[in-house]
Amino acid sequence: MELKKYFENTEGKGVMATADKDGNVDTAIYARPHFMDDGSIAMIMRDRLTHHNLESNSHACYMFIEKGPGYKGKRLFLTKLREEQDSELLQSLRRRQYIDTTDESKFLVFFQIDKELPLVGTGN
Repeated sequence: MELKKYFENTEGKGVMATADKDGNVDTAIYARPHFMDDGSIAMIMRDRLTHHNLESNSHACYMFIEKGPGYKGKRLFLTKLREEQDSELLQSLRRRQYIDTTDESKFLVFFQIDKELPLVGTGN
């Protein structure tokens, strides 16, 4: 619950890092995670490189950089659990409502948090 409150109350930018089965790495800007009742987190994504990487390698890292001076934030080490495509839950979780003029599918991807570290250092 502490992590959920952190993300609800902290402004900043998020970056998701993934790699494919061959180890080719990608990073992309992502919004704050959605915290689910079962303890997992969910991210909304389109069917692009990050999503493709997660199909062959279920591990990812989400880095959140707090707004303001210095280097504060979180790193979440993640494992994909499951996903839903164009679901009602996905639509209900969207923080921004806008007119989407594409027919591009959207995925709600659920992760377990394997490890949490501060943005800088090991947290010791």
